Amino acid sequence: MIRPASVEDVPAIHAMIRELAEYEKALHEAVATEEQLRDALFGPQPAVFAHVAVEGEDPGGEPVGFALWFRNFSTWRGTHGVYLEDLYVRPHARGGGHGKALLRELARICTERGYARLEWWVLDWNEPSIGFYRSLGAEAMDEWTVFRLTGEPLARLAAGA
Repeated sequence: MIRPASVEDVPAIHAMIRELAEYEKALHEAVATEEQLRDALFGPQPAVFAHVAVEGEDPGGEPVGFALWFRNFSTWRGTHGVYLEDLYVRPHARGGGHGKALLRELARICTERGYARLEWWVLDWNEPSIGFYRSLGAEAMDEWTVFRLTGEPLARLAAGA
C-alpha cells in the first residue's frame, strides 16, 4: 500500500533517511532533524512531498519505505517534472514490490499532471539499485556531471568573492 505521508510518519521517515545515509556511507552528513523534516513537508508552504509504503492493506501501518520528492522544471520541455530526492525500502521489506510501487505512484503523478520527467540520482557503486532502475526502463544520464556548492564555498560566493 502506498499513501501520501502524514505528519505522524515524520519519525519513521527521519529514521529511514538516517538508515539510507548509513547505507550510502554518509551518515555523518545526515544532520536534518525531525522538526526540519516536519516543517518542510507540512509547514505553511510545503515544497517537498513524501509517500510511504506500508505492508498490507492497513493505511495506518508502520512505513517500510518512502519516496521524498519535489517539483522541478525543464526549460527544454516547458513543463514541470518530479525530482526524487530519496527512495528507500527497509531491508526486511525489500523484494516485496514497495520500491516499484513508490516509483509507480510518482510516475502516475507525473502523467496525471502532465509532467515530462521523473528524475533521480543514484550512486555509481549501487549496482542493485542501478539494475532495478534499468529494469523499469530508466536511462542513466552518464554525460552529465553533478556540481554542488556547500559550506564555505557557498558562503564565499554568496558574499561576492
